[in-house]
Amino acid sequence: MACSLKDELLCSICLSIYQDPVSLGCEHYFCRRCITEHWVRQEAQGARDCPECRRTFAEPALAPSLKLANIVERYSAFPLDAILSARRAARPCQAHDKVKLFCLTDRALLCFFCDEPALHEQHQVTGIDDAFEELQSSTKSLRTTIGEAFERLHRLLRERQKAMLEELEADTARTLTDIEQKVQRYSQQLRRVQEGAQILQERLAETDRHTFLAGVASLSERLLSCCLPRLKGKIHETNLTYEDFPTSKYTGPLQYTIWKSLFQDIHPVPAALTLDPGTAHQRLILSDDCTIVAYGNLHPQPLQDSPKRFDVEVSVLGSEAFSSGVHYWEVVVAEKTQWVIGLAHEAASRKGSIQIQPSRGFYCIVMHDGNQYSACTEPWTRLNVRDKLDKVGVFLDYDQGLLIFYNADDMSWLYTFREKFPGKLCSYFSPGQSHANGKNVQPLRINTVRI
Repeated sequence: MACSLKDELLCSICLSIYQDPVSLGCEHYFCRRCITEHWVRQEAQGARDCPECRRTFAEPALAPSLKLANIVERYSAFPLDAILSARRAARPCQAHDKVKLFCLTDRALLCFFCDEPALHEQHQVTGIDDAFEELQSSTKSLRTTIGEAFERLHRLLRERQKAMLEELEADTARTLTDIEQKVQRYSQQLRRVQEGAQILQERLAETDRHTFLAGVASLSERLLSCCLPRLKGKIHETNLTYEDFPTSKYTGPLQYTIWKSLFQDIHPVPAALTLDPGTAHQRLILSDDCTIVAYGNLHPQPLQDSPKRFDVEVSVLGSEAFSSGVHYWEVVVAEKTQWVIGLAHEAASRKGSIQIQPSRGFYCIVMHDGNQYSACTEPWTRLNVRDKLDKVGVFLDYDQGLLIFYNADDMSWLYTFREKFPGKLCSYFSPGQSHANGKNVQPLRINTVRI
């Protein structure tokens, strides 16, 4: 349908979309300039004809076609590539047949005639059939991604379970060996005691009572010198208890213990980003560790200006530049009434008043008017946020061209930028201006998870 529609809007002379279309008496249409130049070339022959049907005219009149010009204008206002790439079918739309176009940006079905094409000129538009196929392909890919993510976690859990069970077996074997050794020492000591008792019985049987009592002192000294040194200090060691078995290692908050051990293998986790003081506006105050930024109501700080430093926008960039890989960080925004968070091209302009939008090298979301949230698209896209955000998660997959924002408290999705990033990117922060009435004085803080 798109190709047929385009064919109807092509001038047969220049084979391009009509420019100032005019009609002849034979009801064929041409660009005014094309038909005029065609007749100039025919002046030597003294006749003027229609390039389509070859009908000649002595004094032809060129009548402008306002209706056709209007159709051409509306057709040209739409993204041509999206129209030509989509397969369309007719659907009832009051007086028109609805052309099956789908705006991926607004996630809405469009009518070529009823809707305003200019509203979607900067959006990603495709045919409804193509959108459905793309959705199916994306769903299949996402199923694979989700399966791989959970399988990795399952594998890590199985490996941790195996290691913990092996560790338990080793601790059990070591404890049992220690108990066996204690039993052996206890048995040896018991035999010595029994031997001493046997000697006493034999001596008592060999002598009368008076003789035995007379020699009991020397006999006791001999028995003590034989047995006591071996017993002294050994009684506690032969106490058969489980105090040496590390039961606490396998009880307590076991799930939390396992989660902490897995944390080192999970990627990505909230990164410990830092702010670049050399890019900070003079009104901004950074913490000593460069993880907190706030707007200062005092006079601007006497900082040296440079091409890196923002001089109008109260903004600051992160120290690290991203040119590949997967990254994630979180920003605490609690109690604020204004802020901007996202990414900026490393080469983006930092001087003067800046439009925070993708065409200027900025990919951000904004809180404004106290409780409103928007993505800084062209124009802004209002975000559906039910509760006030306390913490924002920012996920960057540079190689896939994805920048995704989340409510970091429950990881609910906020907005996605899909871009082909042309160079290095830096994290972007603007705490907004604070007011004398105490509003928006809270800072932005990079949230770091420490294990």
